[in-house]
Amino acid sequence: MPTPDDLVYPNGYGAFLQGLKERVSSARVEALRSVNTQLIELYWSIGRDVGEQQRRQGWGSGVIRRLADDLRAEFPEVKGFSARNLQYMTAFAREWPAGPIAQQAVAHLPWGHVTVLLDKIPDREQRAWYAAAAVEHGWSRNVLLNMIMNQTLARTGAAPSNFAQRLVAPDSELAQQVAKDPYSFEFLNLAGDVAERDLEQALMDRITETLRELGPGFAFVGRQVHFEVGDDDFYLDLLFFHVEQLRYYVIELKTGKFQPEYAGKLNFYIALVDDRLRRDAHADTVGILICGSKNNHTVRYSLARATAPMAVSTYTFESLPAELQHDVPAASQLTSALDWPGSLNDA
Repeated sequence: MPTPDDLVYPNGYGAFLQGLKERVSSARVEALRSVNTQLIELYWSIGRDVGEQQRRQGWGSGVIRRLADDLRAEFPEVKGFSARNLQYMTAFAREWPAGPIAQQAVAHLPWGHVTVLLDKIPDREQRAWYAAAAVEHGWSRNVLLNMIMNQTLARTGAAPSNFAQRLVAPDSELAQQVAKDPYSFEFLNLAGDVAERDLEQALMDRITETLRELGPGFAFVGRQVHFEVGDDDFYLDLLFFHVEQLRYYVIELKTGKFQPEYAGKLNFYIALVDDRLRRDAHADTVGILICGSKNNHTVRYSLARATAPMAVSTYTFESLPAELQHDVPAASQLTSALDWPGSLNDA
């Protein structure tokens, strides 16, 4: 009897099988998302109703503990009905009062992400921004926590630039969104004055963290990218490609204070990339100069005369403030997913 390895498969079988595999994988992902959304809806509705009883009848912590005990007795296989988790549910419904919750970004996040948003962000609009970003970019709970602690929202789009003058909308808005100020390089474990080559090498040694700090969509292309112009040799520091914007990003590193001539050099490198590497399908190349410090007035004068789109930012090696250190759990304590009905991230 022939074995499967002995069979002669018909033409197109491999492609057909691959299509089925992709369909099954997609269905599994959608099923998990659907289950998670149902769980978030359940938690929100429980929190809404418990909150209503608290307002009407003045339920205190004792009643909440009794409610948690009764729910766990009825559903022993479910680990999400602790008194603390019920309090999270109540806070969840209070901070996202508008329904239906399933139509909001937060409903597509695991419960562990929601508790991080509740614990770490007091402002409702900021919570909505981080929730939407976490859904869009698929941030794990650990990444979400790092983004919050590094004040990603406050830094995103903050770098002075000439994008509005050199790029058409919406390209100018998209480029501005990725230009942070300052960039947080605390993951390099550096301090004090460092040489530009040492900073560059450290960023390459921690390329995963570097890409995360730059933001979603960046892919590394090269370091010290060589261009020969006549008899002259030039080397740009770092070159990235943004896969969503379809454009190159030239990044130059300077450890000292911004000087006007730096803008001219970056303008030159952008022109080289546009001429040598950019394809017809690509958007305009953008440059970001990251320096140790800057005078924003000097930057604006320098960028006003630059012909290429560019921004000037700074970097910092500073770690989290001491008063926030105790808020950051160890990596082993962080979980980025939950299972229903087995392990519901019993907060």
